[in-house]
Amino acid sequence: MIIVMKPQAAESSITAIKEYIEGSGLNAHLSQGTEVTIIGVVGDKSRLSTENLISFKDVDRIVPVTETYKLANKKFHPEPSVVQVGPTVIGPDNLTIMAGPCAVETQEQLMSIAHAVKAAGATILRGGAYKPRTSPYSFQGLEEEGLRYMQEAKKETGLATICEVVSNEAIEAAVKYVDMIQIGARNMQNFILLKEAGRSGLPVLLKRGLSATIDEWLNAAEYIIAEGNPNVVLCERGIRTFETTTRNTLDLSAVPVLKEKTHLPVIVDPSHATGVYKYVSPLAKAAVACGADGLMIEVHNDPAHALSDGPQSLTFEKFARLTEELTPYARLAGRTFR
Repeated sequence: MIIVMKPQAAESSITAIKEYIEGSGLNAHLSQGTEVTIIGVVGDKSRLSTENLISFKDVDRIVPVTETYKLANKKFHPEPSVVQVGPTVIGPDNLTIMAGPCAVETQEQLMSIAHAVKAAGATILRGGAYKPRTSPYSFQGLEEEGLRYMQEAKKETGLATICEVVSNEAIEAAVKYVDMIQIGARNMQNFILLKEAGRSGLPVLLKRGLSATIDEWLNAAEYIIAEGNPNVVLCERGIRTFETTTRNTLDLSAVPVLKEKTHLPVIVDPSHATGVYKYVSPLAKAAVACGADGLMIEVHNDPAHALSDGPQSLTFEKFARLTEELTPYARLAGRTFR
């Protein structure tokens, strides 16, 4: 449930209710706006008396929350969240571009890509050091060596960095080198990994599972936030349907739906959604138009010889053209970009 306080409620009233909730063995989460404060209650609500709560001074009303996710719920946190990632932010006022190779291959390769994507307007460098692949014989990533290259690229370019993690050991390594960790589609419901990500202290990008509903996705985010980490960003990357023309089916309707259900930032990955570089640009523009807070784009210096996902990667020239064409879309969406 959530307790909506009257406008300009006294701090002493808010404190008294918070103490009553916590004294009953539940958790209280405050969301304080300019005029109204909302107190979210997480736990076994049968321990609380609604009659007692409504009798507290400055309580306006009590609203039940039927969804199983609470902390990720917009009812608990009406204002959009802003997530700090290194020197940049992801949130409602700007358009954030994450760009880079699917897999980190060499230090020289990563450095050249980092400089190119920064020049084109990206503020976060993405790069895979751990690669969960369909085939066990495919390139699995450089692991900690790749993370060190990411750290060097940040030092040289000033870009924030993000890398996917696939195990508790990968998280332990990643926190030493990057600014944000990513939970990939295959691990969206790996609940042990989600809890570890929540304890990592780093912001987390959570990709939608291959066949996950939006409610399942938001409950996965709840696992991370429940560990004390509110810095979660959701990434729509396409879902598995009957269609085989593209790698996956990009569900752009998820963006406005999520904006109604959650306060968490939402970005879109058109590269993994389509698997074809020709389709990345139009879907990136569509994502911005329907309200996405950012984009994740795969960029490679030589896509034809990439060790992973070359067919969906943009060259430097194509990426620079895309970001230039995105500028008016961002402006129309009321977002700052470049």
